[in-house]
Amino acid sequence: MTSATAPGVAETPAAPRAPRTGRSVTGTRRWVAALFLLPALVLLGALVVYPIGYSIVRSFYDNSGDHFAGFDNYTALFTDDGIRTALKNNIIWVVFAPAVATALGLIFAVLTERVRWGTAFKLVVFMPMAISMLAAGIIFRLVYDQDPDKGVANAVWVGIHDTFAPSSAFPKAHPGRNSPLEPEDGGFVTTSPVHVGQSVALPLVGVAPEQMPDDAKTAVQAPAEPGKITGTTWQDFTRGKGVGKLGAVDSTELGYAGMRIEAVKDGKVVATTKAAADGTFTLPAEADGAVLRLPASNFTEPYNGVDWLGPALVTPAIVGAYVWMWAGFAMVLIAAGLASVPRELLEAARVDGCNEWQVFRRITVPVLAPVLGVVVVTLMINVLKIFDLVFIIAPGSSQDDANVLALELYRKGFSEGRPGVASAIAVFLLVLVIPVMLFNMRRLRREVRR
Repeated sequence: MTSATAPGVAETPAAPRAPRTGRSVTGTRRWVAALFLLPALVLLGALVVYPIGYSIVRSFYDNSGDHFAGFDNYTALFTDDGIRTALKNNIIWVVFAPAVATALGLIFAVLTERVRWGTAFKLVVFMPMAISMLAAGIIFRLVYDQDPDKGVANAVWVGIHDTFAPSSAFPKAHPGRNSPLEPEDGGFVTTSPVHVGQSVALPLVGVAPEQMPDDAKTAVQAPAEPGKITGTTWQDFTRGKGVGKLGAVDSTELGYAGMRIEAVKDGKVVATTKAAADGTFTLPAEADGAVLRLPASNFTEPYNGVDWLGPALVTPAIVGAYVWMWAGFAMVLIAAGLASVPRELLEAARVDGCNEWQVFRRITVPVLAPVLGVVVVTLMINVLKIFDLVFIIAPGSSQDDANVLALELYRKGFSEGRPGVASAIAVFLLVLVIPVMLFNMRRLRREVRR
């Protein structure tokens, strides 16, 4: 069949095909290009393809590697308690860590967009990215230390707690020998009732001199007063062998400043007071015939903070360390996307009466959705392989509770001598990561086409 040509129009001859020369579009011979790519292909095969292939094959053999085990190693992924805990923790990581890091990055990027010191703030937030996971793990192992004198987190927490609920200054105080006090419900009571006109001695021991209240003064024996009950509560201990008299106030002993004393009659508190700086106290006549009680609130142990690295909080604590590192990464990418948002669009929304929250929610976030998606997916891939932080931060007592798949792979392969199961975990991780990687690559390609 011949194609028709309009009358008077000359037919354009077809362009001759270029002869096959074995060259690429840039004019370079294909074998030369392949030669240059060969070292990279060899490294890729040796460092990526071969290990993946070997792991897949090894996952079907037993621990010795001599006998075919079929799918037994993969069955262990869902029957072994350690692997199931690791899988549960990985789900927590994938759900929360990328979301929190991306949200913080978005907030930082938006809030610092129009402030003069925004660049300095972004530099500080991004700085943790320059620290290795190992170094960050060591830092946060110290931050989460249980001792408030060492761990920053507990130091802050204890400071806030003690501001609203101060701890007792006498946590280890207790009666000495021949004391008129006996234990009751965490506190101490006198063994017999007291009466007006009586001066009561309430000696205690067990508080180190350097731990006594700063306002404590030398104890004074309270004189008896008619119509009242007086007394002294003090640290009945004097340094030096044979120095001082037991049960009597000596010149070097300190009063229990602020000690709370209650008068209890028929199970009810009829009067209460606090000891002065020298340990003396006075109760009204209503306390006649009552027993004196030093309530348990005088002897509560000091608040020691939160066990951040205990079984209950170890995973959230490590996620916090991860967010500290990667929020800067999210912020930088989101800030780059924010810089490309048309300012005319934002200004038009403000002119139409939108407040800043509406502009952020209805314009900024939808426009940044592709960037936010890339950040979230990238962090998801990253947390699926998390190992360093968990291995360094979690102490041995709670490492089982903080376990993740990458750490369990290490433990099964090197600590427990089960390379078959370790290879199965590696393949399982690969299967989990590949769909996320493919999704991220498709998004990136769509962005390039735009």
